[in-house]
Amino acid sequence: MSRPYTFVPPAGVRAYRLSTARGEFAVLDAAPEGQSKGAVLLLPGFTGSKEDFIALHAPLAAAGYRTVAVDGRGQFETEGPRDDETAYAQRELVQDVLAQAAAVGVPVHLVGHSLGGQIARAAVLADPSPFLSLTLMASGPAQISTAQQQRVKLLRDALAVMSMAEVWEAIQAMEPPEETDTGGLDAGLDDLSDLRRRWLGNSPAQLVATGRQLCEEPDRVAELAAVPLPKHVLSGERDDTWPVTLLDTMAVRLDAHRTVVEDAEHSPNADQPLETARALAAFWDGTLPASTPGNLG
Repeated sequence: MSRPYTFVPPAGVRAYRLSTARGEFAVLDAAPEGQSKGAVLLLPGFTGSKEDFIALHAPLAAAGYRTVAVDGRGQFETEGPRDDETAYAQRELVQDVLAQAAAVGVPVHLVGHSLGGQIARAAVLADPSPFLSLTLMASGPAQISTAQQQRVKLLRDALAVMSMAEVWEAIQAMEPPEETDTGGLDAGLDDLSDLRRRWLGNSPAQLVATGRQLCEEPDRVAELAAVPLPKHVLSGERDDTWPVTLLDTMAVRLDAHRTVVEDAEHSPNADQPLETARALAAFWDGTLPASTPGNLG
């Protein structure tokens, strides 16, 4: 998960609950500056939240894009069952995404970070019609790396016998996995307070169900390649969750635009937000009709 630099919405970013046919979802929504070039729906990763994209809103608004970052069902400020894992089956999360896109106003550009990329891919495969493009950000073709699978399994085992507060304390006592990074003891006190609050807001059932998905997701790249939608594979130059070489190969298989953000790891949205925003806007600009102006400076 990303470590956002703040949990306070910046100027121009509105926090509210988006009403959909599937219920309400907590979002951060930023309107574009000047003429709008389209809307973007941003899906966070495992143990993450809408705040993971908080540094992207301003530069993408300046580029002409409305950005809506969402807490998925059972993530942070969006409610979900605490004990019922069936509510978090991938097919259920896909229906949530389709409802979110409809509520934002289709068509939208879809961006999924890590686990969010797997859910975004499944949504496009279920129904590509609401989407203008798909960006998979630090999200690979199938299950996560063996080392990360082992760490996610440790988390799932801990959640079976410990409270969320107890698991938080245990995580702080060890080096957390990249996909389950909740801050570490080197974070400032304010950071730890916000990160702990986010952790405690997550549904344990959601973490168990989606953690299992990360470890069992099949390779659906060939299916996705057959969908006639512009695709973008974006990552940092280092990634322990899916090797960058694997992401390179996936981009070739998808005939997708490929971006590698320098000096970034599994969360380029947090590590290098301006460069990430530039890459996203350039990709989306490339999908616009030739008569539509605009670029991110």
